[in-house]
Amino acid sequence: MKKVLAVCGATATGKTALSVAVAERLGGEIISADALLVYRGLNIGTAKPSKEERRGIPHYMIDVAEPTENFSVSDYERLALPILEDIFARGKVPVLCGGTGFYMNALLYRSSFGTTPADPAVRRKYERIAEEKGRNYLHGLLCACDKESAEKLHENDVKRVIRALEIFDLTGRKKSEQCDGDAPRYEFRAFAFDYPREALYGRINARVDGMIAEGLVEEVKGLLVEGVPENAQCMQGIGYKEVVECLKNKDNVSNMSDIIKKNTRNYAKRQITFFKRMQNLTWLPPENFELAVEKVCKIYDGE
Repeated sequence: MKKVLAVCGATATGKTALSVAVAERLGGEIISADALLVYRGLNIGTAKPSKEERRGIPHYMIDVAEPTENFSVSDYERLALPILEDIFARGKVPVLCGGTGFYMNALLYRSSFGTTPADPAVRRKYERIAEEKGRNYLHGLLCACDKESAEKLHENDVKRVIRALEIFDLTGRKKSEQCDGDAPRYEFRAFAFDYPREALYGRINARVDGMIAEGLVEEVKGLLVEGVPENAQCMQGIGYKEVVECLKNKDNVSNMSDIIKKNTRNYAKRQITFFKRMQNLTWLPPENFELAVEKVCKIYDGE
């Protein structure tokens, strides 16, 4: 039986530590589901797990793209799905770990787009729009005609955004109104730490302070010197875009830190909202880490 274990939730809630501990107990291997960990050279601002933190557990989908590249949900699915199947084939437990819900769902579900036939001309129209005006603009078109679908699709998932627009163009009906829901690929159980809001904000603030102390500004400077454009996709990540603006405007680090903290808190709220809709999700009290690990293992094993 193919059964996946997913560790998800907001940033700064201890997902890495939990996934490693569970993988050690269950004989698992970890697939990252984080939109910034795919990039080489983005280490401090992504809280990329160190060799010591990984504790010998294989980790996948980390450092698989250059920082100058665009990387979509479809790219993630294309690379990560064969890895997941290989973990199954070797009798190991796939542990998905991350806070990018769109990436996680790309592996957990098969996306269905109904029976509306494809129209190459319509697709080419929207592909040109994406190339000329950008992915954000394309996503805005979908939001205008089908807000429900737009909320489920990340702007980087151009292929699925175009398909949803294509369905609306050809049928006059929203994709979200059609009976074409996502079907699970595998049985899975998901887990997330449920921190009280103020405690979570405290952890976020401490993490940002730590990143700056570790050299986040110097990391961004190095990326820019290496030729990574300031408008590169990876530089739009929280922590990176604020440092770029700070460097451009010669702002002080204290103001930059406050902005990063605020933006991270807002992102954490969106993550919590997203994962609250997730099937088979168990919220874990964070007070006792060992008890949480024990509970995850028991639930996954069906005890």
